[in-house]
Amino acid sequence: MSTEAGQGPVLPLACPTCARRFPLSERFCPDCETPLVYVGLGDEQPITGAHERAGRIDSRYTGGDPVKVAFAQNLAEAQLIQGILLDQGIPSFERRTRGFDVPDFLAAGPRDILVPEAAYQTARDLLADTGEHFIGNGQQPSEAERPLRLVIGLLIGLGVAAAAAWAISQLA
Repeated sequence: MSTEAGQGPVLPLACPTCARRFPLSERFCPDCETPLVYVGLGDEQPITGAHERAGRIDSRYTGGDPVKVAFAQNLAEAQLIQGILLDQGIPSFERRTRGFDVPDFLAAGPRDILVPEAAYQTARDLLADTGEHFIGNGQQPSEAERPLRLVIGLLIGLGVAAAAAWAISQLA
């Protein structure tokens, strides 16, 4: 592995999500499990869009475990939020919100936006300034509310089915 004068070894691979650098022996980021991309040795220019995004990430924001910072209604909205964060050098990634995996409609469904712990407060402040997508604005039900909503929905459905069955029996 080559080294630059006065610096440690040159790490030619980087994670496009969190911008951490790795040697050629690695294939995936151990934290976010994203495939690593080649960013070159020294001053080489990025080859792909993933390389370019990795170069825009501020290393101050790459430490810690992923933390949910925002919520989007669909893929396009999630990409917009990620673009806003990337403009400030904050790495982020999106994942489908639990319980909303709809494979027939890949761009549909709510998404969680996650950032490293080191970037959480900065990202939270940045998104709060936009007035949208900030956790706690009531857009997303809490983890405790989801089962309650499901039970209420089932009870309402059962009530409607019972009323329909009663109405049919009265007509016969």
